[in-house]
Amino acid sequence: MAYGVFEYYHSPWWTRVGFSPDQPVPFSHRHHAGELRIDCRYCHSSVESSPFAGMPSTQTCLSCHSQIFADTALLRPVVASLEHGVPLRWHRVADLPAYVYFDHSIHVAKGVSCTTCHGNVGDMALTAKANRFDMRWCLDCHRSPPRAVHPAHLTNCSTCHR
Repeated sequence: MAYGVFEYYHSPWWTRVGFSPDQPVPFSHRHHAGELRIDCRYCHSSVESSPFAGMPSTQTCLSCHSQIFADTALLRPVVASLEHGVPLRWHRVADLPAYVYFDHSIHVAKGVSCTTCHGNVGDMALTAKANRFDMRWCLDCHRSPPRAVHPAHLTNCSTCHR
């Protein structure tokens, strides 16, 4: 019984690793970030200045797609968003519990790349959750940080649990 519980807790059904929620537009990171080499910060514009990376606005999408592929079926939700003045409702792929505080800007400023946590999204046709994002996963990284990250103060629980 205990082994079964252990296996379930570490399985994709519990961790949701590989989970790819339906989106209002089937956005391909493989095409945009991989093939076209558009920087993550173009669409996730607040990643360097706020705790949240932000989701792309209708205007961000239409900065290119008002000129190219604007009349395709895939982009109808974007055009409808503009016409009706209703923002696109993207569904989060990597979501943390409400009691966990995470600040993207601090991690980006310390040189942690998007791929460290989110996987190689440039290879993903549809974005899927790449890592567990549980406490053990975060602590493992902070105990053996990549490059110039010095997270010694993160042994205090209230740093993340606010």
